[in-house]
This record gives sequence, C-alpha cells and structure tokens, in this order.
Amino acid sequence: MTSPARRELGEFLRSRRRQVDPATAGLPGGGARRTPGLRREEVALLSGVSHTWYTWLEQGRDIHPSRQVVDALARTLRLSAAEHEYVLRLTGHGAPAPSSAPDRLPAHLQRLLDALGPSPAYAITASWAIVGWNAAYERFYPGVAAAAPADRNLLWLVFTDPAVRALLGDWETDSRRFLTQFRAEAGARLADPEVVALVARLEVASGHFRAGWASRDVDRFSSGERRFEHPRVGTLLLEHHQLTPADAPGVQLVVYTAAPGSETGERLHRLAG
Repeated sequence: MTSPARRELGEFLRSRRRQVDPATAGLPGGGARRTPGLRREEVALLSGVSHTWYTWLEQGRDIHPSRQVVDALARTLRLSAAEHEYVLRLTGHGAPAPSSAPDRLPAHLQRLLDALGPSPAYAITASWAIVGWNAAYERFYPGVAAAAPADRNLLWLVFTDPAVRALLGDWETDSRRFLTQFRAEAGARLADPEVVALVARLEVASGHFRAGWASRDVDRFSSGERRFEHPRVGTLLLEHHQLTPADAPGVQLVVYTAAPGSETGERLHRLAG
C-alpha cells in the first residue's frame, strides 16, 4: 500500500467504527462513552486481532492485513458490500485500480458512442475526465463541449456548473451519489496527481463537496432510472448504464437510454430535431 492509501484506510476504519451501535455488535449497553460507536479495543476483540495491532492499522502504520482479517473487520464494522470492497482495494486485496487512459478516446469507441443515436453517452477516464461523447449527449448537456479541457471532468462539472445542477433531478442526492462512487473508485489512487489536484480544487470550490468528502462515504455504481429536467424538452427519465471496454480498461462508457413506459424516447428524438 502507498502511504496515502494507508492513511485513507486508517481514517476510513475510524469513521466506520464510530457509526456502529455497540448493541448491534453484541456488546452490553450502559456505561459512559466519550465518543459514539465502538472503541478500538472492542473492534480488535470482535475481529480476533490485538488491540495494539488494530491501533496501528488506524494510525496508518505500514502493516499488511490478510484477506481473512479484512473480512473479519468488515463483519465487525457492519460494512456494506461497497465499503468492504473499498477496504479490500485499499489493502491490496481487491481488484486493482483502473489504469490511466489516453487524453483522446480511441476511434472505435467514439464510433460506438455515435452509433447509439438519440441515447446520450460519454466516456470518462479513471479520474473521471470526460474524453469523448456523442451528439446526443452534447444536445443533452451542451456545456460538455464548451468546458475548458482542464474543467471537463464529470465530478468537477457536477459540483461547479449551474447548468448541471439544474439538469439533475435532485442535485443534493445525485451529487452525493456521484461523490461516493468516485471515492469508491479512486480511494486507492489518492496520491495520483490528477486526483490530488481535482479534490483540492473541489474542496475550495464547493462546501457541499468538502462536507461529503470528509464523510468518507463510499458506494458502488448501480444501473437504475435517473430523472433529469432539460430546459428544452422537460422531464427525462433515463436508465443509467456504465460499461468498461475489454480492450480499454482505463475508460468507462456511460450510456443513458429512455426508461420503458415513459415519454422520454419521444422527447430525445425531439431534442435531436
């Protein structure tokens, strides 16, 4: 693990420990607690490790927990599947973080986006830089083409562009979802210059981002229906999909398709003129 990953692991475990109700962990109630949640020694006891060793883990020391220990900590701390996966990645047991991608989208992937017709679609790198999109997405969100290359990052636009804020059906919830998914993907890469620079800029630019980032909440991406409010055609109900090409693992394709049974398909065609 890199030093930033060890520090992130320690801070993340500490934040989750404080959220566990001792009663749900099978510990007796009563007694004064200076801080909410479990004590370090309780986590250590329930997970089958020494108090000193677990303290070192939260302090970001250079120790390497086994997969079995990580699984035990996940059970003790009641981690969600996304949080468990995040800790596995931080400790080197999960899937490796996506590799970097070129600044330009490979031509065959651009042709794939273009072939999707009225369905808005774009491509992002591991640091969420937007490196390609189709005409439908530009009609859906014209700001993608107008943004300066340095600002053409999905997370940056979600938290700083008023047009994106108006487009998202529930900006408070949707922006939080984007943030938790980004952290889940980028946690093991917090030392990468692109990620460091992006987080630093966002912490200055957005108090909402700053509070969400400090929470250390993480979540997995899941396909589902999203609501958008488009200034030209009104409400759009779109199914949100995310794909990783086998020959370009550092790129993710994000595709929006009309939700079944809605008027969105007709409205997307109207948007296309």
